Amino acid sequence: MAEKAKAKATAAAPKAPTGRPVKSNNPERYRLRKRYKAEIVPQLMKERGYKNVNQVPRIEKIVLNMRLGDIKDNSKSIQLAQAELDAIAGQRSILVKAKKSVSNFKLREGQSIAIKVTLRGEMAYEFFDRLVSIALPRVRDFRGISGKSFDGRGNYALGIKDQTIFPEISYELIEKIRGFDVCVVTTAESDEEAKALLTKLGMPFKN
Repeated sequence: MAEKAKAKATAAAPKAPTGRPVKSNNPERYRLRKRYKAEIVPQLMKERGYKNVNQVPRIEKIVLNMRLGDIKDNSKSIQLAQAELDAIAGQRSILVKAKKSVSNFKLREGQSIAIKVTLRGEMAYEFFDRLVSIALPRVRDFRGISGKSFDGRGNYALGIKDQTIFPEISYELIEKIRGFDVCVVTTAESDEEAKALLTKLGMPFKN
């Protein structure tokens, strides 16, 4: 009975476009969070003069957002896009619905216009680790990212043009190249503090 229940649960798990379950059991998935606590916090306290560990900036959440403007009328394409974002995030996403109709854009109230997923805690650090150590280095002719995309309140926004830079996505199985936005929300009080934090975490800013 236990084996049947386990098999049923595995079959019901959400599948990525690769055919693999969304979440990974890799024991190394939380290595960045561990390094943050053991190494980065003490380093930032020493370098920036923080008196208390609670003053040290941290990642509060990471929000992924994929727009659906070109496929908002195609439910099958929306399902495929959502499955891809689920695989990339390692967490189920939600559909964002239009709050009102806009005739100029052929938009109806209640129509799906975007896919969104918010990662917190361990999941946020695990995604950030995959982003900076695996995905971004796979961008063709990659030379780093801009250090000017902060919002003035310690948050950083990054646009991903090609979802296939994430190994969870199989190029042969995707419908089309589709980008999405990544917003890293930190507890930093300034962009300077946030940049110092993200640099320590491995974000490859241009010099």
